[in-house]
Amino acid sequence: MAENFERRRILVVDDEERMVRFIRMNLEHDGFQVSEAFNGKEALNKMHNVTPDLILLDIMMPDIDGFEVLETIREVSTVPVIMLTAKGEEDDRVRGLELGADDYVTKPFSPRELVSRVKAVLRRTEGASGSMHGLIEVDERLKIDFDRREIWLEGKLVKLRPTEYRMLYHLVQNAGWVVTHDQLLTKVWGYEYRDEPHYVRLYINYLRQKLEANPSDPKYMLTERGVGYRFVDFRRDKIENNPPDSN
Repeated sequence: MAENFERRRILVVDDEERMVRFIRMNLEHDGFQVSEAFNGKEALNKMHNVTPDLILLDIMMPDIDGFEVLETIREVSTVPVIMLTAKGEEDDRVRGLELGADDYVTKPFSPRELVSRVKAVLRRTEGASGSMHGLIEVDERLKIDFDRREIWLEGKLVKLRPTEYRMLYHLVQNAGWVVTHDQLLTKVWGYEYRDEPHYVRLYINYLRQKLEANPSDPKYMLTERGVGYRFVDFRRDKIENNPPDSN
């Protein structure tokens, strides 16, 4: 069945009018509804007025740069954001991801690449709920409620960004088993991202910083060098620590 994106609203933010027209033409060709903003202040106003399903955000803008706009967005919204970065600016890409961007596209890009990235981010954002349900008690410190999408650490609610939550979901779903880099990239970001292993390392680090008592000596998210990551098998640990009564 063909995908229908006719009702998906995309906000394109870039100070170059030619770039905005180019992006708009190609997104509308695939059925998206497109709104435009040509600076950071306009982008923040448009975000509240049009409630976009996704934002394409350029980094280099004259008044408020894309990083500042992204920080402001993340204070109030989890709307997916794809950063538009200059070719070869790896530091910009990493900083964008650290601030909560869902992906980036490097200029110059082809229409096919742009549309593919937009669709991939929307797919994983809209399909992130998964099939795990109920409250999971990993141990006395960490509890995860997949119905409410809440993570509790030592009795306090921990705020995870959407991508962090999706990664944690897939790790916990396969607790005790090694999940490869490729599997995480495909499940969390989409098949198009199998050649982006730094995404996995970056978000594993985010999760460890938020959930591990000692991120440099993790107990929940374990590294299997050269292969991937494994979430501690909390189910087996409970059985071993509380064996059934033999009487």
